[in-house]
Amino acid sequence: MKVAGIVALAAIVLIVTAPQRAYAQADDYPNRPVNFTVPFAPGGVTGLFARLLGQKLEQRLGKPFIVEHRPGGGGVTAATAVARATPDGYNIMMASSTVLAINVTVRKNLPYDPRKELTPIALLARVPFVLVVNPALPVHSVADLVKLAKEKPGQISFGTPGPGTFHHLNAEMFKGLFGLNLVHVPYKGSAPGLADLTAGHIQMMFCDVPPAKALIEAGKIRALGVTTSERVKAVANIPPLAEVGIPNYNTASWHTITTTGGTPKPIVDKLAAEIRTIMSDPEVQKLLSNDGTLPQISPPPDELRKFVDAEIVRWGEVVTKAGLAQSQ
Repeated sequence: MKVAGIVALAAIVLIVTAPQRAYAQADDYPNRPVNFTVPFAPGGVTGLFARLLGQKLEQRLGKPFIVEHRPGGGGVTAATAVARATPDGYNIMMASSTVLAINVTVRKNLPYDPRKELTPIALLARVPFVLVVNPALPVHSVADLVKLAKEKPGQISFGTPGPGTFHHLNAEMFKGLFGLNLVHVPYKGSAPGLADLTAGHIQMMFCDVPPAKALIEAGKIRALGVTTSERVKAVANIPPLAEVGIPNYNTASWHTITTTGGTPKPIVDKLAAEIRTIMSDPEVQKLLSNDGTLPQISPPPDELRKFVDAEIVRWGEVVTKAGLAQSQ
């Protein structure tokens, strides 16, 4: 057989056997521990999701899902590591709207491309935020906070888990709406920011509801309103900001399980199916709802990809309007 014929035959064999190898990998997946990266410090909503899902996936698939917190850069540190990992499904991540959508417009030189180097597997939940202040502050309403901030320009500080995060974007939108001069203090997660808020080192914060809920109930921080247009079941006594001083305000982050771009589709589909089953469990939905999230049943990965692409465009417009485009 001539060389050209041998090469052609080898190519045909590769084409025929490649899908078989991919499905064989999926059947055997996982055959070793899976790294489960959380891009923020412990104590926030991403850690809550990771612990719950990691435990459930381990029970269903029989291998450890090892949760590792890698905070830094508003999610950039963790996302970059997962984007550069081997595309075999053994590195997955809790990826929020910040990591997959907002960072695209906020960052000047984003070291990963979420459209090419990361593959979303499943949507988990929408997460409402709450505007909270230190209780020692003479503030009991949005109007009070705006009045105080205008009386003390540059003296009211707000915390976030890092520049460009959803927390930061909410605060910048708030600043812009009322023409306020507020000071940004970045942390490596919601929990350390809340710790400084309760201690009085910062005065206010837009925080995801789950880590703030217990502190609100204990009176250690004061809630002024939630960011969604509807009330949040877990904190039903807190009104929407749209009803108490910021008309039409309606924001919530979203959270996904995401892996390295180029991971074989059968592995992505297998994980997506397992997560869909877990998220369909009424007990899981109840647990997440009680913590202050809005659980979602994910579309298939291909549809989720289209959703993320659309969110990059949508939040790009919001970021630009807030004056944060390429600000980091």
